Amino acid sequence: MSDITVFGIDFTSAPGARKPIRVASGTRHGAVVRLSGLTALDSLDGFSAWLARPGPWVAGFDLPFGLPRELVAQLGWPTDYAALMAHYAAMSRADIRDRFAAFCDARPVGAKFAHRACDGPAGASPSMKWVNPPVAWMLHAGVPRLIAAGVHLPGLLTGDETRVALEAYPGLLARELVARRSYKSDSKAAQTPERLIARKDIVDALEQGRTRLGLRLKLSHAQRDTLVADASGDSLDAVLAMLQAAWAAAQPRYGWPSDVDPLEGWIASA
Repeated sequence: MSDITVFGIDFTSAPGARKPIRVASGTRHGAVVRLSGLTALDSLDGFSAWLARPGPWVAGFDLPFGLPRELVAQLGWPTDYAALMAHYAAMSRADIRDRFAAFCDARPVGAKFAHRACDGPAGASPSMKWVNPPVAWMLHAGVPRLIAAGVHLPGLLTGDETRVALEAYPGLLARELVARRSYKSDSKAAQTPERLIARKDIVDALEQGRTRLGLRLKLSHAQRDTLVADASGDSLDAVLAMLQAAWAAAQPRYGWPSDVDPLEGWIASA
């Protein structure tokens, strides 16, 4: 069996030295995924340059790749994926926020946001959410750069099939292992011993292969210490996204159900 190069990317829409984009790189051989390195990208231009690396590789990106069809139809936006993303990228964040807020204001309490079909199975935030977490800005900053880099977005947009980009969601895999226990925070005051123990429990489970993905994570002692010590959880999230990509890389259609909406996309392993 040949090795597969895999990456996991913990994305942020406004990277900098204090909160960079985290990239986990690894290799899948059979049921083992070996972490080969963790790197930080402190700008969106650095992210674009990283995307240009030659394949073959499969990467899981922790950012939404699509918008809910219900929202798009209501706003009268293009229903072709490439045209929709071009339209979205051309808008300012202020304009997007105003359109989304008006959409939510017109809807009943408890059903303010529109959801994609994959949000429920993955337990993910709606991709139109602009605060806590601002995933709408992550889509706005990230997907146009994926498209500009010419990577392949399976089911959404054909590109260089040696460089495959998949939507990942680390929280889906983390919840399988520690349920609703919190394992990360960007706030120093909330970086508690309980969250450190939760990160340790996640890493232990990944090394032992105790997930439905059927993969075992191979780490050095130093890598294990790094994942547990990073209280922001960004390094661990990058590794979780890498494992989702490693699982999808070996599945027919990258694990997508047959009836996925080609406007909304799908989250790897949901």
